[in-house]
Amino acid sequence: MRVLAAMSGGVDSAVAAARAVEAGHDVTGVHLALSRAGGTLRTGSRGCCTIEDAMDARRASDMLGIPFYVWDFSERFRDDVIDDFISEYQAGRTPNPCMRCNEKIKFAALLERAIELGFDAVCTGHYATLVDGEGGLELHRASDNAKDQSYVLGVLTAEQLAHTYFPLGETPSKALVRAEAAERGLSVAQKPDSHDICFIPDGDTRGWLAEKVGAEQGEILDRNGEVVGSHEGAHAFTVGQRRGLKLGVPASDGKPRFVLEVRPISNTVVVGPKEALAIGEISGERYSWAGAAPTSESFECHVQIRAHSEPVPAHAAVSSAGVTVVPEIPLDGVAPGQTAVLYLGTRVLGQFTIDHTVSAVPVDA
Repeated sequence: MRVLAAMSGGVDSAVAAARAVEAGHDVTGVHLALSRAGGTLRTGSRGCCTIEDAMDARRASDMLGIPFYVWDFSERFRDDVIDDFISEYQAGRTPNPCMRCNEKIKFAALLERAIELGFDAVCTGHYATLVDGEGGLELHRASDNAKDQSYVLGVLTAEQLAHTYFPLGETPSKALVRAEAAERGLSVAQKPDSHDICFIPDGDTRGWLAEKVGAEQGEILDRNGEVVGSHEGAHAFTVGQRRGLKLGVPASDGKPRFVLEVRPISNTVVVGPKEALAIGEISGERYSWAGAAPTSESFECHVQIRAHSEPVPAHAAVSSAGVTVVPEIPLDGVAPGQTAVLYLGTRVLGQFTIDHTVSAVPVDA
């Protein structure tokens, strides 16, 4: 195949590209410039897409003897990921920018250009596997559960899966990938993995949002609507948050309270006991299937609501209104804007953006 290897400058994408070359494919490396004013150096494992990362990707490509290019996707990234992140927080939702980046940038904008240029597939260093199933190509979990990234790939469609290539999916551990990189002489063998939100490299999401959105004082309420404190901007709070609430009225039982809901229109935050974070039902209108759609409108599955959370057995129902999921065990700290990914065994069925949640604990409890 003609393969376009998306090279972030990290060890995973470098080894993925090396394996594609070794498999006999015609490989070209590309690094995506996602910021018009990218930083020069990374700070430990924070951030990505810096000039240093681009140079690491180039060095890896030179070592592999493949052509290398840098493509400017900064405008598309700003519109589809950063602006979306801001607008979601303004709406009182908790978005996952990595999901949007995979959906809109790596497997939409990049894949579209790759196909236009005659490439057969985009190769990435994600830990996930593709399997030929009875209904077509299926997305499955990686062999290494600790590194499995199928959750953040749940947004991919059948058409996109047909043009993807995940060489690392069946690797038993990340340690083996680093050892392989060292054996191949790749300088990124021991480079730290990046984490946190790449466009907020200092990790101060609250400060970054305050600068972008602005801060306006509002009230903090309990579940009965009583004022128990104040805040400097509802956007700074997320469901499940405990720290930084600065409540002026203690709970009657003396126990800590957690953020249960963020209401952007009234600029209020609702807090309550930890037990009230238990969610007995989630639903969403925006959904997609990773391969063939389920044959029934109602089916049993597992649902996962975070990249590294445990999947929970659940019942799902699909209708004209979207997808509704009732977990067998209440989910903890779910917020609108999060992505729910549905699994059947190791297979990713699809995903939806959570629009609505129903607490498993009544207000009077």
